[in-house]
Amino acid sequence: MGTRTGRPRGFDRDAALERAMLLFWERGYDTVSVRDLTDAMEITPPSLYAAFTDKQTLFEEAVDTYAQRYGGYIREAFETQPTAYRAVRGLLTGAAVQQTLPGRPSGCLILNGATNHTVASAQVAAGLRARRAETEALIEGKIRADIDVGELPPETDAPALTAFATTVWQGLSQLARDGHGRRDLEGAVAVALAAWPGARQ
Repeated sequence: MGTRTGRPRGFDRDAALERAMLLFWERGYDTVSVRDLTDAMEITPPSLYAAFTDKQTLFEEAVDTYAQRYGGYIREAFETQPTAYRAVRGLLTGAAVQQTLPGRPSGCLILNGATNHTVASAQVAAGLRARRAETEALIEGKIRADIDVGELPPETDAPALTAFATTVWQGLSQLARDGHGRRDLEGAVAVALAAWPGARQ
């Protein structure tokens, strides 16, 4: 993308993006209007369009910012842990922390950002689904690797176990959105991990 020229925008772009991210995180994509965004970001509509092109582009940049700032626990779990059990434990315990951060909206922007989307926002919802699918693929890849080396029994149903872990991960966000705190989420994680094949403490 080329460098924009002309008069300075007259606002802190990073700070405005942070405020937009928090608004999308709290309310989702469809319920947030451009007016809501300009009020929250403390900028004018022309400034929004000049800096971010349109609402969808702004949302996508906000999701990127969210993933970098709050989603690092996902990659960390799968890049640093040697087994699927430990990786999923890191994923779920990290989610329990991230989705109940003090002073931040509850839940996960990537999981809840376009739950009830309109036809007009189908592309936004598809983008979030693709991000969730990346995590699901990480889980299944780790499970299949464990089956190959004998860490998990050969009869392990990799897709089913992946679906189980993914369901718990996504469900934690809904619990947080419904007002449950970190302790409640961690309790649910402990029960889920106890059901893992050959789970070890």
